Amino acid sequence: MSQLQQFITTRKQQLSLENQTPLSMTHVIYGYPSVEESLTWMKTLLDLGVDLLEVQFPFSDPVADGPTIVNACHKALTEDLKIKDCLLHLKTLAQAYPNSKIVFMSYLNPIFKFGMTTFIEQASLSGISGIIIPDLAIENAQEYQQACDVFKIDPIWLVTPITPKERLKSIAQRSSGLLYCVSRSGVTGGNRTRDIQSYSYINDVKCYTQTPLAIGFGIRSRKQVEEIMHHADIAIIGSALLDRYDNQGATAAALFVKELFPHLHHS
Repeated sequence: MSQLQQFITTRKQQLSLENQTPLSMTHVIYGYPSVEESLTWMKTLLDLGVDLLEVQFPFSDPVADGPTIVNACHKALTEDLKIKDCLLHLKTLAQAYPNSKIVFMSYLNPIFKFGMTTFIEQASLSGISGIIIPDLAIENAQEYQQACDVFKIDPIWLVTPITPKERLKSIAQRSSGLLYCVSRSGVTGGNRTRDIQSYSYINDVKCYTQTPLAIGFGIRSRKQVEEIMHHADIAIIGSALLDRYDNQGATAAALFVKELFPHLHHS
């Protein structure tokens, strides 16, 4: 069992004694609105006690993301952002907040330019627990998988409600750390409860793996988080959190996280 999976399993056991709730995974874009402001926001979330912090290194064509995150990425990229600087900043956070885990998310292009194996090594040395690359197909990920094995960091794969069953089985069986289960087809965001599709395919996933499951895309309410509790281990909040941050500021966004995840009140 990887360190990330052990962390999730242990944290779930601790929570089950007090609260019936999924773990929290909050999404932040490095460099938005600026590097310093994004780091301050990350620290705020970690001070709240979020279980997992997903940090996205921006890319100009984030194909899995909706307008909220796309716009933020484009704004962030007006600065000359570098992966090496991002990893250094995340290393500082990982050392300062050992009771939370940090997951790095980006697209293949910036990681490929940095050098895949070099990136995995540096991410591991920075205390990153897992990596999400939405546009890297598992069939084309030999170097990535091998580097993750060598440097003991979890490659986090995505599955969706329309992933063919045999492919779903293959991805689930090769998963480690956590498996990212997309709640509906399309891109991140969406502002209507009905954007959340049936979680029935999650039952198929559970037949193929014991890896902890995280559900994301379109999560915007406490009711949805409570629904996730019956299907998965982790609820991911991304676009809705960024919307709250943009429209009402960091204080209101932090309160929103507490509303979604009451167990953080006591952190």
